[in-house]
Amino acid sequence: MKTLYTSLEKKLGVNFKDKGLLVKSLTHKSFNNQDNNEKIEFLGDRVLGLVIAKKLLEIYPNEKEGVLDKKFASLVNRKTCLQIANKIELEKYILIFRPKNKKITIEDKVVADSCEALIGAIYLDRGFTTVEKTILNLWKKHLDKSVNTEIDAKTKLQEFSLKKFKKLPIYKLISSTGPRHKPLFKVGVKLFNTKLFISEGRSKKDAEQNAAILCLKNII
Repeated sequence: MKTLYTSLEKKLGVNFKDKGLLVKSLTHKSFNNQDNNEKIEFLGDRVLGLVIAKKLLEIYPNEKEGVLDKKFASLVNRKTCLQIANKIELEKYILIFRPKNKKITIEDKVVADSCEALIGAIYLDRGFTTVEKTILNLWKKHLDKSVNTEIDAKTKLQEFSLKKFKKLPIYKLISSTGPRHKPLFKVGVKLFNTKLFISEGRSKKDAEQNAAILCLKNII
């Protein structure tokens, strides 16, 4: 186990003073309900946001706030965190409940959340300078690509609706089903004079994006 986490430290370029903190940051609540990574993930999310926001201001000092906000959202969302996590093979270091004689696939949300928790742990263990360096190194490719950030479907739909109807799209949560670790959200969206377009996602945010995509396909 010790050798396993040493390999992760080498990938990160970070040598933890408190190895227990590193392990805790990768411990899912299903493995240990009392001592897990939920609170560290909460911190890591904020640290990641601060570092990325600071860097965007440095890269684009003359850009408008709305454009920066879109670039920021694309850099700190679950999809990007998952890509970063996959880059360092984070899934194999995560401690999660595994039923005997049963192979499980760790959910993308758990992997992405663990990436944020790992960031929180680096901050707690080594301070802001080290965590900033680590994040900028891991996110370099994504920051370089941020010049051509695409506008997400919800933003496109909002801009279309405001321009055409002077009203915002209306989103409605239809249902939330499935187990807590693997929920499925069904969300609908409609504009001023359209029917309700319904889609699903593993989070409410993803379901809203998918519903917006479906709506755009049918009205534009």
